[in-house]
Amino acid sequence: MTKVLLATRNDAKLAELRRIVSGLGIDVIGLDEVEPFDEAPETGATFADNSLAKARDAVAATGMLAVADDSGLAVDALNGMPGVLSARWSGSTGDRREKDARNLALVLDQMADVPEERRGAAFVCAAAAVHPDGREVVVTERWPGRLIRSPRGLNGFGYDPAFVPERESRTSAEMSPGEKDAVSHRARAFRALAPKLQSLLSD
Repeated sequence: MTKVLLATRNDAKLAELRRIVSGLGIDVIGLDEVEPFDEAPETGATFADNSLAKARDAVAATGMLAVADDSGLAVDALNGMPGVLSARWSGSTGDRREKDARNLALVLDQMADVPEERRGAAFVCAAAAVHPDGREVVVTERWPGRLIRSPRGLNGFGYDPAFVPERESRTSAEMSPGEKDAVSHRARAFRALAPKLQSLLSD
């Protein structure tokens, strides 16, 4: 088995990538399984910039092939924002739950006067893989939908309670974790990255 580092401490992301690459001879480990290193802040202009920066940092610190992702919400009526600022749209103070609640409230307030036909939005994820020899690949995938006016559902986090995916009547926070994992922006990005990751390892 070839070890690949996923630059995250999120167990759900680790489990998801492990499922996607199962059978490819790849053993995915997380940041909690390597020596700690300084992780650079996410200052890129795009999701791809941030995912590549995180993967490059992980390679430089560990010498392992590394994978990283960055994601957020892009709202049509807000010209694609919050985008890379999704996690800190309302500021950076408070714990994750507090920031999530403020971020969601701010976006819904900014969208209050936007009519139904202009409430399109998408969750976006960029996933990058960086090889110790300098080769890099990055893929970006979208999960399109729309924003509703009042949050619904308890299963998600962040903007999930206000996001209804295309061809769905439920918000992503009303979907089960398994349902969401199968179709989400991150699942799509990891699936698109998997063959490129295998190519990096076999060349």
